[in-house]
Order: sequence, then C-alpha cells, then structure tokens
Amino acid sequence: MLLAPGGLHAVASDNRRGAAAEQLRRVTAPFVLRRLKTDPAIAPDLPEKVETVRYCPLTHEQAALYQSVLDASMAEIQAMEQGMERRGKILAMITALKQICNHPAHYLKDEETALSRSGKLTRFMELVSEVLQSHGNALIFTQYREMGKVLQAVLEKRLNRDIPFYHGGLARNQRDHLVADFQRPFGPPLMIVSLKAGGTGLNLTRANHVFHYDRWWNPAVEDQATDRTFRIGQ
Repeated sequence: MLLAPGGLHAVASDNRRGAAAEQLRRVTAPFVLRRLKTDPAIAPDLPEKVETVRYCPLTHEQAALYQSVLDASMAEIQAMEQGMERRGKILAMITALKQICNHPAHYLKDEETALSRSGKLTRFMELVSEVLQSHGNALIFTQYREMGKVLQAVLEKRLNRDIPFYHGGLARNQRDHLVADFQRPFGPPLMIVSLKAGGTGLNLTRANHVFHYDRWWNPAVEDQATDRTFRIGQ
C-alpha cells in the first residue's frame, strides 16, 4: 500500500488526538453531571418546593359587586347567540369577577385601597407579615398591572419603605436596576412582578417565598414564574 508523503504522520497525529480526547473525557466525566431538582442528593442545596392555597372570604362589598356583575352579565350572555361575541362577553365577565375578588378598587378604578374592602388583600397582608417576621424575602406575582399598583401602594404605606414593581412598562435599564437591587443582601424584602414581564428570563434566588396574588389561566405559566426563585444550587 502506497502512502503519500506525510500520510503516516497524519494518521499518528489523529490517533494521538483521539487518545488525548478519551483521556480528557475520563478525567472530567465524574464532574460533568446532570442534577435534577427532584434528586434527593441535592436536597441540602435546594429545599423541597412547597405549594399551598390559602382561602379567604369576600367582604360584603365584594360579594354584592360579584353578584351584581354576575347577574347582569349572565342575562346578556343568555340573550346572545353562540359566537365570538358571546365568548368575548363570557371572558369579560370572568375577568371582571377576578378583579372584584382581588379588590373592589381594581374593578371600580377608584383610589380607596383599604384592606377592609378585600378579604384577599387582608389575608395576603397577614401572610406577608409572617414572611417578614421570619426574615424571609418574597416575590409577589399578579397578572394585572393595575393590581400591582394597588399592592405597591398598600405595602409601601404599611411597611414605610419603597417596594419595587417589575413590569413591562419599565425601560430595560430600569428593570435591570430593580433586579440587582432586590438581589443584593440588604435589598427590599419584597418585589411585585407582572406575570407577563417576569415569567421567564429572571433569576431571583434571594427570594424564598412566592405569592401568586391572582391565578393565571395556564398553570404552566405560574410554574415558570415560581421557578424564578426555585433554582438548582440555590
């Protein structure tokens, strides 16, 4: 068999490169591992994620608003034929009922954000107090920018300090500043986050509690948002 000049040298070089690559693989293999959140071996690094649902009653004002909107909307829906308009009316009714459950001010667009008007806000503030008393930090997700503003006003008044609100209406540098400020050791203990703006791409591992003040249509979106804090190696 005839070999071109340098051909034998080329084969030898390839063999040496292959041997070196195999040696590197053997040396690094024990350290190149895929760790899963569910792996018991990483429990010390990542505590188990615990999810709870807290129920709370409507106030008299909320209940009256809820029933009024429900009755009026159902009367209109029943008078409509099947179609896009009817489906749109059903969606609008569900949205209005969710806003009423959040706080009457969210639905009525007024400025009175008293706790006594909303059973959910009252219970939420009790839970936040428990987190702060245990020196914890929390993210608070809402799908509504208007409700985020209400939560921000209530929390700032109650805690007598600035509480950041991360939402899509902020410039990129403003959002980056809020994230960096929250992540520092003595940053704000709470941050309100719009679910659309903060559901992906954030790494907020300083938080050890997550609140979903109102529920999104798709549970997978909520899971993505919760995972802003639930990180391997946290």
